[in-house]
Amino acid sequence: MPHKMKNLLAAVLFLGYCATSPVYADSDLSKAIDKDYDSHLAALFDYFHRNPELSTLETKTAARLASELRDAGFEVTEGVGGTGVVAMLKNGPGPLVMMRADMDGLPVKEKSGLANASQAMQIDTAGKEVPVMHACGHDVHITSLVGTARAMAVSQDQWSGTLMLIGQPAEERVLGARAMMEDNLWKRFGQPDYALAFHVTSTVPTGKISMVVGSPYSGADTVDIIIHGVGAHGASPHSGIDPVLLGSQIVIALQTVISRNLAPREAGVITVGSFHAGTKHNIISDRAHLQLTVRNDNLETRALLLAGIKRVAENMGRVAGLPEDKLPEVIVSEEWVPPTINDTELTQRLRGVLKTKLGNDVFYEGKRKGMGAEDFPFFTTEPYIPSTYFAIGGTPQAAFDAAAAGGKPVPSHHSPLFKIAPEPSVKLGVEATVEALQEIMKK
Repeated sequence: MPHKMKNLLAAVLFLGYCATSPVYADSDLSKAIDKDYDSHLAALFDYFHRNPELSTLETKTAARLASELRDAGFEVTEGVGGTGVVAMLKNGPGPLVMMRADMDGLPVKEKSGLANASQAMQIDTAGKEVPVMHACGHDVHITSLVGTARAMAVSQDQWSGTLMLIGQPAEERVLGARAMMEDNLWKRFGQPDYALAFHVTSTVPTGKISMVVGSPYSGADTVDIIIHGVGAHGASPHSGIDPVLLGSQIVIALQTVISRNLAPREAGVITVGSFHAGTKHNIISDRAHLQLTVRNDNLETRALLLAGIKRVAENMGRVAGLPEDKLPEVIVSEEWVPPTINDTELTQRLRGVLKTKLGNDVFYEGKRKGMGAEDFPFFTTEPYIPSTYFAIGGTPQAAFDAAAAGGKPVPSHHSPLFKIAPEPSVKLGVEATVEALQEIMKK
């Protein structure tokens, strides 16, 4: 079917009235999204929620997303960087703008109690069958991406340029964005002038948007420390060098990197998540293994923390009396992500238009308390692309009120109890994205 005819058909489905008049005023956008949610997006969300797939294995999800975007009138390419989907809609001169949605689920058994709770099982990349759940809200992201595609396709007289919609695999393993870039994403489809993404969040009330100037998500490194000791009998510690004791001293000393090397107003985290050593009560082993996650909000802090970890580990080895060829080894994984840093000018511009379009109270201004990471920066860091990453509230205010009154706490992301309210989340995700895109691409 020719793309113009597809766009006219999409207009009929989206607006529920004559496709010869696909244009709508700003005041009508919310109503149009309401209609599209009731007639199409609600069922689509239900499908995605019931049928999650693991990172790098999102074949059915990608196929359904590609079909939806193709039906909206986009030129769609599948299999980019694995299971990635790229959809293009050219609409005259103007900027090339990318909007990304991640689509993978997690190996978690859903215990939310919802009627459409996932019962999915899947063979993972290690050959093990595991339960799968959308425990981080990526089903909201891809449903909203389809809603955005349908809205933008029927309003082409209100914007000009080229829209690139990306369905990204494997965000949960921070593999997908890098894989798509390594598959010559920009060379094949064009390098965007601007880039957008959003994440639904259980920590923000529905109807609210968090859009910050600065860093909404942190950079993350995975670090291993291999500690070599000298084995001995547990009753004769003087005969060896105990890697358990040395590892314990390293764990404690690593905290001084944050408290005494990092400036007090800079954010950083060094967490030792795993400590393995030894085989028996009365044996001093000759090896210990620490596994760390390291978080930062800028590349300067990253360099300081990684250098500090190496300095502490090696010199504590010297304190323990290890020879130079047995000092602790610090191994920094290649699977790292830089911090997500919003472009100041673009973000302030979009905050202004969303406040005008959606109301003065649309923004949630609460402070970020954790240092979660994202692989979106692999799209925007080298080369630099002005970008804004924002958050959409996913939990009704009543749930926060009940928790504050002593009721059940709001489940966190990656919890088997995780759940968000899909209707307000998807609707606001579409509306905020469309308003942002039309501002960037306005005629």
